[in-house]
Amino acid sequence: MFTTTLVAPRGALSPAMAEALRNAWGGGDLRWLAPDEAAEFDMAQVPGNRWETWAELQRARVDLVVQPSGGRRKKMLLADMDSTMIEQECIDELAEVAGVGDHVRAITARAMNGELDFEGALLERVALLRGLPESVIGEVLAQRITLMPGGPELIATMKAQGAWCALVSGGFTAFTQAIAARLGFDEDRANTLLVRDGRLVGDVARPILGRDAKLRALHEISARLGIAPDEVIAVGDGANDLAMLARAGAGVALHAKPSVAAQCDIRINHGDLTALLYLQGYTREAFVRPGQA
Repeated sequence: MFTTTLVAPRGALSPAMAEALRNAWGGGDLRWLAPDEAAEFDMAQVPGNRWETWAELQRARVDLVVQPSGGRRKKMLLADMDSTMIEQECIDELAEVAGVGDHVRAITARAMNGELDFEGALLERVALLRGLPESVIGEVLAQRITLMPGGPELIATMKAQGAWCALVSGGFTAFTQAIAARLGFDEDRANTLLVRDGRLVGDVARPILGRDAKLRALHEISARLGIAPDEVIAVGDGANDLAMLARAGAGVALHAKPSVAAQCDIRINHGDLTALLYLQGYTREAFVRPGQA
């Protein structure tokens, strides 16, 4: 059995649209997870025109996901940070302050699209931050970093259901520690910016956390918790997330680079992070707001 989930920005999913797809695919009863925003139905097999239908719905700002019905409620969330749990790329914001913003943003975009080796691109960008006062990190966190919509509800709801939440980033611990604490993650992993005499030295501690390390984190944390990788939902947007997205039971490409999204079956381009709750069958009424758990 398979479940089809439709997710859209609030107000963009009409009953007629959802019912038309259910009827066309011979699905079961239509269940509304949130009025005009998210709905689902079950069916016996994956339709042959799945991706053609997906492309049509994208034009209406509706995301379409088809996945096995069993085991949708996950016991662990493994999340990327930059452009996933937050709306920015931290290294780009540091570079902006350092006066090399355009140059670093161009490298970041190519690295996240898989055009450059992640580790080499990281070291090249970090070297351009040499001499920046360490205090700038706090300033960037306070003035330039904003949470991705839906993140607080995603973390609070999954934790209320007993799930473990881990933040795994190719960025920097100075940011992941702050974001993890703010959102309520259980743990975080990232690279460490090296500092000497209160200034960035233009390098990071080894080993560098990249694509392989994110996959390793999935295996290590799930093994420690005594759960299977299939019981993990992972979310990311860049090429260095692909390995963990492929191995997780549900790997979600969120507002991902085109070359990344093309390699993932679960693509959320229009919804926010609450889409990950709808994919697990949660209704909006079941969402936990931060502080309620």
